[in-house]
Amino acid sequence: MRIAGPKERPGPGTQAPGAWPAARLLLLFMVVNFADKAVLGLAGPEIMNELGLSRGQFGSAQAAFFALFSLSAIGVSLLTRRIRSTVLLLAMALAWSAAQLPMLWPTAGLGVLIATRVLLGAAEGPAAPVAAHHLYGWFAQRDRTLPTAVLLVGAAAGVALAAPALTWVIAAWGWRWAFGSVGLAGLGWALVWALRAREGPLAPPVADPAGTVEHDAGPPLARILTSPSVLAAGFACFAVYWHISAQLTWVPDYLHTALGWSPGATGLAVAAGSLANAAVLLTHGLLARRASARRGRPGLLPEGSGAGLLMLGAAAALAVFVAGPPWLKLPMMCGPIALSAPMMTVGQTACARIAPAHRRGAVLGIVVGLSSVGAVVSPLVLGRIVDGATGAAAGYERAWLLTAALLAFAGVLVAALLRPDRDAHRLGVPGEEAT
Repeated sequence: MRIAGPKERPGPGTQAPGAWPAARLLLLFMVVNFADKAVLGLAGPEIMNELGLSRGQFGSAQAAFFALFSLSAIGVSLLTRRIRSTVLLLAMALAWSAAQLPMLWPTAGLGVLIATRVLLGAAEGPAAPVAAHHLYGWFAQRDRTLPTAVLLVGAAAGVALAAPALTWVIAAWGWRWAFGSVGLAGLGWALVWALRAREGPLAPPVADPAGTVEHDAGPPLARILTSPSVLAAGFACFAVYWHISAQLTWVPDYLHTALGWSPGATGLAVAAGSLANAAVLLTHGLLARRASARRGRPGLLPEGSGAGLLMLGAAAALAVFVAGPPWLKLPMMCGPIALSAPMMTVGQTACARIAPAHRRGAVLGIVVGLSSVGAVVSPLVLGRIVDGATGAAAGYERAWLLTAALLAFAGVLVAALLRPDRDAHRLGVPGEEAT
């Protein structure tokens, strides 16, 4: 885990040996991470039936996952100045894997479910920002969009793989083993990471216990976090987290209850939607890399791609859940509704561009921690909207109308405020300084 000195740093447009193997390991990390998140939604109908839960109670269990998610994302990300990201990622994987296993106990009920979801959320909260911080230790600023997209593809792939696989596990062995299987998968990844992980040559040095590592002063953390670009990216990611959490929690129940789909068909539809997310993220990343190579600077203007895709995602959500006839719902779920997903790539790369390397982990963690509040609120609010409606179909229409409005407003903010190059210049952070 030795950190390379300045003479070993790769130049712009190049990657150090081991960069893409590290990205592939982190891709698998995110696959397991989002399989962990998806398991509750996929097993939702069986859990509600066996434990006798209302949708409001079930939404509370899903929201419990995010009870410490934000605080943990912020707190652990601040530790990246003192503890190497390889160690932090290993500890997270071990903790979240262990948190799944108590649900195998036959008498574990709502209390255990909530407690384990709180622990799981605390372990998984810092996953995305710390993984991105580790990844950026391997890739220079201008080359980050594609590997960031690959990292986030793991989220979509985790759901895509989990949906049919966990549906089969639930049918064959019961919903409790769905929790057990993702816990075992996490332990397997942790073993491989412990054997193969190392820091990248662009990773900033960590402080010793006395905190004596010297860094350029750079702008204060508060000035970075209150810059227009970070505020716009944070709210946009809030809207996307809201959207993702709503999909993971309520789309299986919507398809099963409101549309009458079978569990098998529901699992395949969720998987298809997640594959669409992955395809959109990869396409956006590849286009950004081409633009970067052509122009010699970071590609696809965030304010252009992020704002436009958020607007299109909002329109697709309306078409699917409010105005769309049944024959249109599945094609729209497997394509246009995924268009808001690249905002996560845009948001992370924009914030990393503004932050000096020694503040990058903290900035990413704080932005993720605060924006992920959307994932906390979404299951609670939408569950109560559906419970309070005259029928499930009408309730879901109202819930997704609200979701579409959030995405559209986020698109307006991104178009108006997200200018990372301008804000980096104003803060005195040169381009490649934001590594």
